[in-house]
Amino acid sequence: MKLRDFFGPDAVKLHLQGESKDEILKELIGLLGLDEKSQAILYKTVKRRENLGSTGIGRGIAIPHCRSLVVNRLRLAYGRKPEGTDFKAIDGQPVYHFFLIVAPPLEVSNQYLPVLGKIAQFAKDPDVPKRLHEIENVDDFLRLLEDKAI
Repeated sequence: MKLRDFFGPDAVKLHLQGESKDEILKELIGLLGLDEKSQAILYKTVKRRENLGSTGIGRGIAIPHCRSLVVNRLRLAYGRKPEGTDFKAIDGQPVYHFFLIVAPPLEVSNQYLPVLGKIAQFAKDPDVPKRLHEIENVDDFLRLLEDKAI
């Protein structure tokens, strides 16, 4: 299981438009291609998780995540906000890179926590934030995931 396998080109957006935390979350959820009702339900669930504590892990990276019945398999999306936004990250710094993870409440493959761990491990790599800033297209993003072999 490699992170690259979970990201389709449609679930990657390198220029998020949202200005606030809420707008960014809605935009990330929109990348999953769900219907409007499912998006609204998922937004409430992700928001509830964020209210427990920000998923901004520092170094300009956030990993919003939750379990929800609106998906039937593990789904991931990546978004980049080049100007950064206040996401109440643990280091108090703006967040530029967002990895959304959504899984069904019961998943046979049980990949939710391992994938969350892989993204956290990826984010801790010393050159990852810089390289994420430098990517110019979706293929560059996917290649970075492959290069890191996580």
